[in-house]
Amino acid sequence: MSRLGLFGIKHWIRQDLPGRTEFLVVQKPLHRVMAFTRRSIDDIVNDPIAKRQVAGYYKLHKWVDREMEISTLERQWNSV
Repeated sequence: MSRLGLFGIKHWIRQDLPGRTEFLVVQKPLHRVMAFTRRSIDDIVNDPIAKRQVAGYYKLHKWVDREMEISTLERQWNSV
């Protein structure tokens, strides 16, 4: 079965999974970094050393995340 969705784009509905539930995991990298460094938002705002430490770990987190995404895409494109 098909139906027209937003802007006339066709969406396919699978009939074999009527009660399928999809979960969306919201990622909050700053919260993860703050938990890892055991700093609160008040520590970050009031202490310049804590601010630099959290900023450094945040940049590291984003860099690792970007590199993982790049390697995953390269693996998909260049499958052997």
